[in-house]
Amino acid sequence: MSFLNHLFGKKEKKIPEVKERDILSIEVGDIVSYDLEDYQVVGKLIYEDHGFEWIAYQLQSPAKTLWLSAEMDDELYAGIYEKIKLKLQEPFPKKLEHDGISYHLDESGVARVRGEGRGKNVNNIQCKYYDYCDDEEEQFLSIEVWGSEVEVSYGYEIEEYEIKIIASK
Repeated sequence: MSFLNHLFGKKEKKIPEVKERDILSIEVGDIVSYDLEDYQVVGKLIYEDHGFEWIAYQLQSPAKTLWLSAEMDDELYAGIYEKIKLKLQEPFPKKLEHDGISYHLDESGVARVRGEGRGKNVNNIQCKYYDYCDDEEEQFLSIEVWGSEVEVSYGYEIEEYEIKIIASK
């Protein structure tokens, strides 16, 4: 602090501390880099089913929208999902075909959802979910039923080191 500033009582501006992020603490507004592209986190959905939680982050770039899924079970699982057009209606079969790949129903249930950012419009709503995987458990189809709307996404597992997170605050 200079002598004049000290004399006249000017205070130094405090620079806000940037918090370190990991895949389970990403916030709306952060930037996520994946596969040589930067995405802004524009939405966050936290699903809860019988005490078990998982998170989906809506990632937006000028070119496309992706979803980054993260859950901590015995270990951390992360995946990248993109919405696809697949005409389905309830009841869903135990086996699905998409792009020449067979998927079998892995788990399903009903989750209560908390939303932030663009996801705030589904805050405190229930969603039915159906998760399918291929035989090698490397590719996934995720079906979510929001009232009468059915959304289908294709996804695959990634490692946490494949993404970089830049905190917005």
